[in-house]
Amino acid sequence: MLRVVKADQADFDVRQGIAKIFAEGFTQWLGFFSKDPIKIAATFAHMFVLDQFYVALYKGQVVGMVACTDGTSFSVKLDKKELRKHLGVYKGTMAGIFLKKEFETAFVQPLNDVGSIEFVGTAAEFRGQGVASHLILHILKHTPYEVYLIEEVADTNLPAMKLYLKLGFEEYKRRQIPIKRAKKIGINYNVSLKYTK
Repeated sequence: MLRVVKADQADFDVRQGIAKIFAEGFTQWLGFFSKDPIKIAATFAHMFVLDQFYVALYKGQVVGMVACTDGTSFSVKLDKKELRKHLGVYKGTMAGIFLKKEFETAFVQPLNDVGSIEFVGTAAEFRGQGVASHLILHILKHTPYEVYLIEEVADTNLPAMKLYLKLGFEEYKRRQIPIKRAKKIGINYNVSLKYTK
């Protein structure tokens, strides 16, 4: 049976499971640093702030993950030494510079009663089985916010867009990717979504 717990309250260390799901879902975006999902998982395992994450567990395995913050707390925190250890000095330094801006972001102004849903991911062999829905519904039920934001979903990530819309999220903003970069990464827009209780 699938069960959802806060990552810092699991009865075993879930960090490697989270890192594996992260690598499976984000390796294509992190291809400059490495195309090897095992190396990506090892490189970024340190960064997850466990008290901001929820995990879906099945038979002692992490099969899904999602972070929920108040918009001012970070769900990930990069360590430049760890990045350099796994990627080498050049790529590790570049990862620290460029990914800090991407990953360590908060709302420009904190908003009362607004939560931020981040890093939604499901283990490859469990995709399409309702794990992400289960996690997000758990967050909507067990966290105190009235409004939830999901920022920057790729317009080409159709399964994610379909899921969020099915759960009641609505698009409220669309940001165009510069054409040169869009062609390279295969995304035209980053879409922001909102759910109101």
